[in-house]
Amino acid sequence: METPSGNTKPSSLQVDDALSAAAAEQTPIWKIVLVAAIAAGVQFGWALQLSLLTPYVQLLGVPHKFASFMWLCGPISGMIVQPLVGYYSDNCTWRFGRRRPFIASGALLVILAVSLIGFAADIGHAAGDSLGKTTKPRSVVVFAVGFWILDVANNMLQGPCRALLADLSSGNADKMRASNSLFSFFMAVGNVLGYAAGSFSGLHKVFPFSMTDACDVYCANLKSCFFISVALLLVVTTLALTFVKEREIKVPAGEKEKAAAAGGVPFFGEIFGALRDLPRPMWILLLVTALNWIAWFPFLLYDTDWMAKEVYGGVVGDRLYARGVHAGALGLLLNSVVLGFMSIGVELVARRFGGVKKLWGCVNFILAICLAMTVLVTKMAQHTRQHDAAGHVLPPTAGVKAGALLLFSALGIPLAVTFSIPFALASIFSSNAGAGQGLSLGVLNLSIVIPQMLVSFLSGPWDSLFGGGNLPAFVVGAISAAASGIFAMTLLPSPPRDVALSAAGGFH
Repeated sequence: METPSGNTKPSSLQVDDALSAAAAEQTPIWKIVLVAAIAAGVQFGWALQLSLLTPYVQLLGVPHKFASFMWLCGPISGMIVQPLVGYYSDNCTWRFGRRRPFIASGALLVILAVSLIGFAADIGHAAGDSLGKTTKPRSVVVFAVGFWILDVANNMLQGPCRALLADLSSGNADKMRASNSLFSFFMAVGNVLGYAAGSFSGLHKVFPFSMTDACDVYCANLKSCFFISVALLLVVTTLALTFVKEREIKVPAGEKEKAAAAGGVPFFGEIFGALRDLPRPMWILLLVTALNWIAWFPFLLYDTDWMAKEVYGGVVGDRLYARGVHAGALGLLLNSVVLGFMSIGVELVARRFGGVKKLWGCVNFILAICLAMTVLVTKMAQHTRQHDAAGHVLPPTAGVKAGALLLFSALGIPLAVTFSIPFALASIFSSNAGAGQGLSLGVLNLSIVIPQMLVSFLSGPWDSLFGGGNLPAFVVGAISAAASGIFAMTLLPSPPRDVALSAAGGFH
């Protein structure tokens, strides 16, 4: 298609020459490490969301079958915010840089969000919630608003961070893979710290003011965890934004006038154009990623709830349920330790496996097996369930608990690959097609958030059809993981540099 000037109109995903030139210079590794470290601050808060907030919203009075609806806000905001932020950051010409303004704004929104979530019970009580009632509607509303803002903020942070890492990699496929591995490693660090904080039941003693009439011990621990989360995020974000500079993009005055006359940026047209212009490898990547997240999201939603109910035999609100949640957080801590070590070794393991597509396919089969094994662990817990003299349920046997923790740990292997390889492949495929990193990663995000929306909307009612519990959604996840593994190994093309992985080195 020809433009009025006679030049060929670029693809809707294409990066302008000025933007490519800005990222062309070599970047020292310490700057990439600083940017990747933001993932630790983001993931600390995300770990608290995954481990503590599903049980917490049930403590506020939301039934289990509706608890998953709370998580709809994340995928919906991600579907809109991530591509939107990616597009505008690709085309941003602020003197502070393309990505840094969005990263700073996201960090400020995180602070607002965790304040609302942590103080939801206090605000709800001040607004009229009765302490004696099971359901606290005003607290739930405050919690939901904070939860929504937190997911928007996470998308504002993670998308530009990954895009900035791709910019700093200067289109080098080896650097892109290494940068994404570093990002995955710091996600693991954030997970370890977040789950460690969530598994410690006495953290509220460090912040004695966190416990109030409306906020019990569980709530006070959650609030204290968020205090630490805010401090960590502020430190890593400030360091990155201070020491990693971006070159200002100079746009000719005539181009600015044309953009102003056009009445703004046609964002949704760009998204539809991006989908229309996607090369076949990207479409296959979106399919494999979508199936992968249909497998992952039920477990990420209900892992601690599964540990508390099915493994420990607890009921929402009792002490055994709380012990099960803390045990689940311990399992997630072990998961994150394995994830961290695996993140460092993804590149090496991919070489030994003969390419990233084979590695991704194999770990998806590990994911399928682990999700299926939750059924076995649950049946073992039920078969060995013991009661005290008063008829109260006792914690599971050491063998059952060890089996559950082993599953959590083993899942760190496929999770490290999920957090690294899809984003690296998207960067490589889009770079080869001359595509903008921000928007292309935003499009990849659609294959993550749409499955999350389906799981959030359907998993609660689906579990209820089989009498409640979490196993029905886990079984569907196991089937989806197996399908994702098959498609990754048979349909997904190897990236151009994949054939040279055995000879690829690190960067300096």
